Amino acid sequence: MTQTPTLEEIRKAPKVLLHDHLDGGLRTETIIELARERGHRLPSTDPDNLAEWFRESADSGSLERYLDTFTHTVAVMQTREALTRVAAECAEDLADDGIVYAEVRYAPELHTDGGLTLDEVVEAVLEGFRIGSTGPDGRQRIRVGTLLTAMRHQARSMEIAELAVRYRDAGVVGFDIAGAEAGYPPTRHLDAFEYLKRENAHFTIHAGEGFGLPSIWQAIQWCGADRLGHGVRIIDDITVADDGTVTLGRLAAYVRDKRIPLEMCPTSNVQTGAAKSIAEHPIGLLRRLCFRVTVNTDNRLMSGTSLSLEFAKLVEAFGYGWDDLQWFTVNAMKSAFIPFDERLALINGVIKPGFAQLKWRM
Repeated sequence: MTQTPTLEEIRKAPKVLLHDHLDGGLRTETIIELARERGHRLPSTDPDNLAEWFRESADSGSLERYLDTFTHTVAVMQTREALTRVAAECAEDLADDGIVYAEVRYAPELHTDGGLTLDEVVEAVLEGFRIGSTGPDGRQRIRVGTLLTAMRHQARSMEIAELAVRYRDAGVVGFDIAGAEAGYPPTRHLDAFEYLKRENAHFTIHAGEGFGLPSIWQAIQWCGADRLGHGVRIIDDITVADDGTVTLGRLAAYVRDKRIPLEMCPTSNVQTGAAKSIAEHPIGLLRRLCFRVTVNTDNRLMSGTSLSLEFAKLVEAFGYGWDDLQWFTVNAMKSAFIPFDERLALINGVIKPGFAQLKWRM
């Protein structure tokens, strides 16, 4: 093993993923097959060309245009069979990348055009994750929890929050809101968040990606988010002087002091203009300042990425070693929406031994 982790070595590490969208990670071959069955027209029917189209379209520097790419993936996820297949393949792909625990999110309200009820959508996805998490030998390869997402520009957040609570003992571990941030502050869904708190349920909020500090402040102080989806713009509340002195504003200090997890997605953040480049991504400074930073994929198809590739890019940009990658991974596992004892079992029984083996091999 080389001193600097390589991509192939990183793939072998036991990793944790908290921010991954189901409709942003389809295999292009699956999209083409499902589109043909449904009669949906795609920009290309060649898998490689279609993958390139998704990456180029998402590489615009605009969150709104980035979100437009989901028109095609959502269109082919409108039947029980399609949802189960996509979820199963998602679990398989994540397990193949060395991920041992993942929380995958999707918006049930976007998958009812074919006549499915919200409950049927959730049950189809849960079944897919169950199938895909099991290897040919019958052993569990990965544990996948589901986050139910409400679209922030719609008015169904309470309905989706109730759905999340209804299925929380069946594999749904939390709730989220997503979509364009500008003009749709999280406080528009305050009733849903208050309901979730009364029900002792977990939730994360997309904030601080397409909009700045007010979005983060509202998500935390008004809505009570357990985690921040992206949270990149917290950097706007941190000042670095010419002599290297770092000063945290009150919001940034609160986020760090309260250990509020940041679900950062480096490649995606560059694509949407939330960061200029991987090398200039705020994750470098935030890691040095010991914020509760986690590394994620966001949308594997649109970003042409995997969690291993995200780590490899950070290794190249910031010179990270195995201790850094383990730190990010343990941060993520600590921040997962499953019971404390189950998180601890994965940290001590899987993650730390797995990284120790990689560190000392050869």
